[in-house]
Amino acid sequence: LVLELNQVIIPTYGTVPDQQNLRTPEWVDFDGKPDSLFFSDGQRRIDFVLVYEDESKKMTNKRSDRKKHKRKRQVYESNLINNGLQLEATRSVLDEKLIFVKVHAPWEVLCTYAEVMHIKMPLQHNDLKTQDSAFNWFSRLFRVDENIIKPEQEFFTAPFQKEHLSNFYIQDKDTFFNPATRSRIVHFILSRVEYATKNNVKKFGINKLLDAGIYKAAFPLHDSNFRHLSTDPNCPSERYLLYREWAHPKNIFKLQPLDFIRKYYGEKIGIYFAWLGFYTNMLTVAAVVGVGCFLYGYLTKDNCTWSQEVCDPNIGGNIIMCPQCDKVCTYWNLTTTCESSKKLCIFDSFGTLVFAVFMGIWVTLFLEFWKRRQAELEYEWDTVEYLEQEEQVRPEYEARCTHVVMNEITQQEEHVPYTACGKCIRMTFCTSAIFFWILLIIASVIGIIVYRLSVFLVFSATLSQHISGTEVISKYLTPQTATSITASLISFVVIMILNIIYEKVAILITDFELPRTQTDYENSLTTKMFLFQFVNYYSSCFYIAFFKGKFVGHPGNPIYWLGKYRNEECDPGGCLLELTTQLAIIVGGKAIWNNIQEVLLPLVKNLIGRYSAAARSEKVVPRWEEDYHLQPIGKLGLFYEYLEMVIQFGFVTLFVASFPLAPLLALINNMLEIRLDAWKLTTQFRRMVPQKAQDIGAWQPILQGIAILAVVTNAMIIAFTSDMIPRLVYYWSFSVPPYGSHSSHTMKGYINSTLSVFNISDFKNASKPFSPWFGNQTTCRQVYRDLRYPPGHQHQYEHNIYYWHVTAAKLAFIIVMEHVIYFVKFIISYAIPDVSEKTKSKVKREKYLTQKLLHENDLKVVKQTMGKIADKVTKGAGSTFQPKAE
Repeated sequence: LVLELNQVIIPTYGTVPDQQNLRTPEWVDFDGKPDSLFFSDGQRRIDFVLVYEDESKKMTNKRSDRKKHKRKRQVYESNLINNGLQLEATRSVLDEKLIFVKVHAPWEVLCTYAEVMHIKMPLQHNDLKTQDSAFNWFSRLFRVDENIIKPEQEFFTAPFQKEHLSNFYIQDKDTFFNPATRSRIVHFILSRVEYATKNNVKKFGINKLLDAGIYKAAFPLHDSNFRHLSTDPNCPSERYLLYREWAHPKNIFKLQPLDFIRKYYGEKIGIYFAWLGFYTNMLTVAAVVGVGCFLYGYLTKDNCTWSQEVCDPNIGGNIIMCPQCDKVCTYWNLTTTCESSKKLCIFDSFGTLVFAVFMGIWVTLFLEFWKRRQAELEYEWDTVEYLEQEEQVRPEYEARCTHVVMNEITQQEEHVPYTACGKCIRMTFCTSAIFFWILLIIASVIGIIVYRLSVFLVFSATLSQHISGTEVISKYLTPQTATSITASLISFVVIMILNIIYEKVAILITDFELPRTQTDYENSLTTKMFLFQFVNYYSSCFYIAFFKGKFVGHPGNPIYWLGKYRNEECDPGGCLLELTTQLAIIVGGKAIWNNIQEVLLPLVKNLIGRYSAAARSEKVVPRWEEDYHLQPIGKLGLFYEYLEMVIQFGFVTLFVASFPLAPLLALINNMLEIRLDAWKLTTQFRRMVPQKAQDIGAWQPILQGIAILAVVTNAMIIAFTSDMIPRLVYYWSFSVPPYGSHSSHTMKGYINSTLSVFNISDFKNASKPFSPWFGNQTTCRQVYRDLRYPPGHQHQYEHNIYYWHVTAAKLAFIIVMEHVIYFVKFIISYAIPDVSEKTKSKVKREKYLTQKLLHENDLKVVKQTMGKIADKVTKGAGSTFQPKAE
């Protein structure tokens, strides 16, 4: 490939041509056809557009800089022409300073570079019989109308070779290479053509020229306006069809035309929407089961015995709870938590356990079936044996190549930006910076915790006074609830602010790290951004699930944060309801915020640009100028869309045991997300350069890591955050003799037996409440189920036998649940092959045809040639040895 690049791609390397030898584009005026995709002759198709500002009309830069820029641009355009491309320049209709250079690749150039880039082209129609699925009739109801967007014909393909041109399926040379392939080939050339030589180092590539400001934009054209069909009868108006049948909100329940998306935008865009659509479809199953578990909890909440005991005035009404904070908090009645206990019954039910186990299996099915679907797309979109081209070095990397080192393989000198010692120092600094910012995120979480602790004191002291006359409000707005909701809202706001900051920090660290290629850059940034986002989004949820209320001591000997703030306590039913509240606010708020941001920002920018242009002129504007005023897609492309979905995937799987409605919220969000992303691409952004992509890249192992972690987190939520294990232990062991007094297994008496007793005379002066004790009772109950011996016992306030039974049951549950789910995951992974038999057959058939059509013809020619040579040799040998034979 390197030899091919040297021979074909940059034949003009060496000295820069003199001014008089420079070749320039043709200059033409706009012909008044706004939808034209061709040069002024109407024959040559526009494959790419370059935009620059006329140097003679620039007033901002120095004159010397303008001359340098003009010289580099002229050399670059001359070399483009020398490489076989055809250029045509047109001045802007709206802004006379802008020049649009249209690029066309002739047939010979397309064939040459298609072979160099190993682009697969069709050999013949796919002749394998396909059997329709049993559900084909059902899926047809949701497909795009085939009369509007016709299904793509299936072909067997092979890497293009000019010498075997006759073996390829060519009906029309003008349509053999579709517009996306043409644009990709032209961009390949644009990225490798030289424009200057400095210190014997050749400077080349459109990306560097864009970074230097020599060109303002470079993009392929949309083929029409998205609002109406093109006025050119030969234009297929694919952009219009995509908007009408894919991006429009009316299609929210339709399947995506993935082949058509891939044809227009390329494989990289296509694989993203294929993955997002597949994930959304799989969420439908999870959402149905989650809603079923939620309804089960809702319908059975009235049969929740322990909640009935909390609300019963003869049971919960007679239980006085100890103050939840020092001094300012007062004693309170257990019936205060009646409403929250009813809500908790909805989420902390047997259905939660079933759903957690189901989601552990669901995530494995999702990943395994996605591998199969991905393998099908790899074949259908010709990326099975995708040979990735030698990737271009990033301009930022090459600009700092000042050190000379010896390459151990080639034994030649090469330039690098830093020495081995310098690289070590740079990596150490970057790693330290990453850990510093992660610690800063954790510090923000600690700040939220301190807010919880301090504001709870205020709510406990003032809330009851302000709402004492309103009994209905006081039932729902308890100090614990008010603290939880306000803290969750503040946590959400802090998360969104930190996201903006850490996005810039991650980019700065990655820029300083100086990766060599764009792929290295994206992988490095992906790791950092996901690490930041993981800690930022999930840290507060991990705190509530696994730390809050776990290390609080007991009323006579509480544990303090920073020696000042008494540790938070959970409600008598545990912290599960608070975790549910936190998840609902973050998941719902994040979805609303992201969708508003994704829609409004590009829309407002384009509206401003459109109105400012309309104010200057009412002239007919050509297609290339309309596209120029759209938003650029950005260097990172779909990175942020992937990141958003992977973070959502974490919420759906990691904490789903506490919030079974999370898959439903994710499903609704994703149905909107698909159409919003499609709407952005088709209406608000310039057309992306089509790129090959075999899979979803670095996100696949991240998803697999989340899937493994999800089993652990959900098992621990059920064991340590919910109240399910203590209830089961009470039901099977402590409700009947020898520990209980009931004759049969029951949940009656659960509340009374699990709330530990504390003697109010044992309060320390630092924590004794100001409010006077009421009644003749001398004890109060601990808020949390700490399961301790009562006062007067020889081991008073130490953990009792019930506590150790519960602890053992929790650990056993985690081990059993993890091993069962991991075993099932292993069986599923083994039973579901990554590549279906149908796809394997297609791949084998394609290889056979390639061998037959492309190689056997060569062998026949060789055999014929060798046969003639063999005949001559035989005749010569016969005449030579004939006398001896006689």
